[in-house]
Amino acid sequence: MPEKITAENILDNLVETISDKVQKQKAVSFFEEETSSSVTARFNRLFGRQKPVHHLLGGGKSADVLLWRNKKISASVLMGATAIWVLFEWLNYHFLTIVCFALVLGMLAQFFWVNISGLFNRSASKVPRFVLPPEVFANIGTTVCANVNEALGLLQDIACGGKLKQLLVAVASLWVAAVIGSWCNLLTVLYIGFVAAHTLPVLYEKHEDKVDSFLNNVFQQLQNQYKKLDSGFLSKIPKGKFKGKKSE
Repeated sequence: MPEKITAENILDNLVETISDKVQKQKAVSFFEEETSSSVTARFNRLFGRQKPVHHLLGGGKSADVLLWRNKKISASVLMGATAIWVLFEWLNYHFLTIVCFALVLGMLAQFFWVNISGLFNRSASKVPRFVLPPEVFANIGTTVCANVNEALGLLQDIACGGKLKQLLVAVASLWVAAVIGSWCNLLTVLYIGFVAAHTLPVLYEKHEDKVDSFLNNVFQQLQNQYKKLDSGFLSKIPKGKFKGKKSE
């Protein structure tokens, strides 16, 4: 009897140790798969980014509006842009007409305010003056000038850099913009870009893993096609070396 008991105990101990090792190996392999997937997901972010979307958009109030942190403000901004687009595009109002109507309504409101307050009070109430600070126009002009100069400098760097791939991408992007501009006017293009800026970042933040994996597959396919084009056609184009003349 004692020999049977010891043998059974030994067998039970062996089975328990084997099962513990198998479970540990499964747990380790599962943990390694999770870590590897997280590492690959980290390195396969869109355009190799390592910072969150909110930080890439500036991290301030504008990023909060674009990512719908405050739904009331984001919805009101989008509704305001939609109302402007409807007035100018669907109802065919002109900018001068809207400005004149707004000035007329403002003048009538101030006129009735002064006269009605004068009937109830001995002295008419003073209407507050609407004064726009000059810093607003200076900041707008500085921002627009800086962005235009940056865009022109980028196009010039691409044109003079000697990289054919970047040049082809820039030419294709400008061609697509020209085609879109032939379909609709500038206001519609700006409105489409405004709506895209208020919808695409929030959707990407919610489904960034799926979007990153899909776009990485697309980019890999495009790179493979470009390598085929480069090896078959682009590499055979002779590249000239331009040397500037020495000034005496």
